[in-house]
Amino acid sequence: MSIKQFLSFTTLFAVALAQAQGNNNGNNGGNNNNNNNNNNNNNNNNNNNNNNNNGGGGGNNDAGGTQLDPEVIQQGSFTDGKSSIGAEAVQAASATSQNNFINFCKGQTLTNGLQITTGSCNGIVMGQIPSKDRMVSTVILNPPNGATLQSGQDFTITVQVRGLQAGSFTNAASTYYSAPQQLNNGNIVGHTHVTVQDTGNNLNPTEPLDPEVFAFFKGINDVGDGQGQLSAVVTGGLPAGNYRLCTLTAAANHQPVIMPVAQRGSQDDCVRFTVNGGGNTPNEAASDGAKGLAAQQLIADAVALGPGAPDPNGGAGAGAGNNAGAGNNAGAGNNAGAGNNAGAGNNAGAGNNAGAGANAGKAARLARLRRRRFVA
Repeated sequence: MSIKQFLSFTTLFAVALAQAQGNNNGNNGGNNNNNNNNNNNNNNNNNNNNNNNNGGGGGNNDAGGTQLDPEVIQQGSFTDGKSSIGAEAVQAASATSQNNFINFCKGQTLTNGLQITTGSCNGIVMGQIPSKDRMVSTVILNPPNGATLQSGQDFTITVQVRGLQAGSFTNAASTYYSAPQQLNNGNIVGHTHVTVQDTGNNLNPTEPLDPEVFAFFKGINDVGDGQGQLSAVVTGGLPAGNYRLCTLTAAANHQPVIMPVAQRGSQDDCVRFTVNGGGNTPNEAASDGAKGLAAQQLIADAVALGPGAPDPNGGAGAGAGNNAGAGNNAGAGNNAGAGNNAGAGNNAGAGNNAGAGANAGKAARLARLRRRRFVA
């Protein structure tokens, strides 16, 4: 073999070797990017999805892990309480679990951040619970109990809340109950709502009111005066009638606030008042008002589109849904739990809409979905 032939052969060999290695790396990269969900399904905490989630999740305590850490197993769930301290014959036996009920919702309709009106099962942990001296307590300042208002006239509902870091209000159409209750400086991070219901012919009904029917509802998503005082304007007032006004205090993801002890005062408050006059026009934030109906339609649309569906108008909601840096496919985590590889790495090419899983079948509905103001 001549020197020229030898050099030509070695050159060709080197090129072929480089190409093979490139293909190998490309395939491995593709496998890592697109098949990490297989690792998740096999509970391998060292897969790329885990590394990415841990890197982007910040203080979420291994938010991308798919295994139960033995350090967080709660031994209080091992027994049913019937033979434990404080047991009484009339008490019901608690359900028990050796693994924090981690698979409790298996085989059931998952909540998945949606307001599913037909019922669902939510597997998200309750979260952080405040100390006894940081429990939430609320008093309604206006209208006062027994007040008389004029129909059709604006008025302001004002409440004073302690133990709550107000102003944290997540997207109720797509992140409902989707994250645990959290604390900041010992206080629950969240918000409150005010809801007004017609009590009928008098202020003291003998039958429970229908929770699906309300004369006014508003989620207060701001910080108020920064000292716990929050307010909501009832624009247009209320029709003549008798009413009960209550607060509904919630954590950021809308779940009722969880307290550290059973024996306590209520975290919420209610007052009753009367509206006089000839007005009978429902408020737009009533269950049958324009805003109330729009909110209900938005919730129904979100459920129809499925978990993590992006904002069809490309607004802030769509940007938040992608959040690769904040939780690395947190929106797609539900898909990963369902075993869909879209939750893992198919987004590497697109980079967006991970929560939607690039569901082309939903495109038509997304295009038709118009922007609505959510009033909860």
